[in-house]
Amino acid sequence: MKRSLMVGVLVAAAFSSQAAFANADLAKAKNCMGCHAIATKLVGPAYKDVAAKYAGQKDAEAKLVQKVMKGGSGVWGAVPMPANPQVTEAEAKTLVKWVLSQK
Repeated sequence: MKRSLMVGVLVAAAFSSQAAFANADLAKAKNCMGCHAIATKLVGPAYKDVAAKYAGQKDAEAKLVQKVMKGGSGVWGAVPMPANPQVTEAEAKTLVKWVLSQK
């Protein structure tokens, strides 16, 4: 029993890790990483800072999906975030869920 539980945990961890890499690859492919990094501020805020700022906000995902697609300004300083027409709504949802999961 314990062995099958341990195998299940390891398999779940492997899939979770693969998903995280896939989402980071999507962020790179859509040029998000040109202005953002996971742990440090570049042109835009670090993803960990975004996750912390929006933690617990019920509308955060919907708000950020629109910001990824249409751009925005004024939340993190004077530098605006440009619209990213390369990103579909489904991709934006995937990216935002990944960003909000950063700790």
